[in-house]
Amino acid sequence: MLNKEDLIDVFKKVEDPELHIDVWTLGLIYKYDVIDNIVSITMTFTSPFCPYGPQLMEDLEEKLKEKGAVDVKIEITFDPPWQPSEELREMMGL
Repeated sequence: MLNKEDLIDVFKKVEDPELHIDVWTLGLIYKYDVIDNIVSITMTFTSPFCPYGPQLMEDLEEKLKEKGAVDVKIEITFDPPWQPSEELREMMGL
């Protein structure tokens, strides 16, 4: 049975191909839950025009199913718009 810690482990393994930082560290995951191995995620992208958005969603779904998820439901939102934290800005050299 999957739990929230399992989800976080997966989030930390899915990298944004452009920034080479995982979606968890980037703060792209806004909400997540797992009930009966059905995973629900509310997330965002670094911008509404992120060319890697579909790939990130596919990678998340694939890795979660490998971990035991029966179904993965991903909702994309841009409210609030993504903003890198100060720590992340330092990591990225901004």
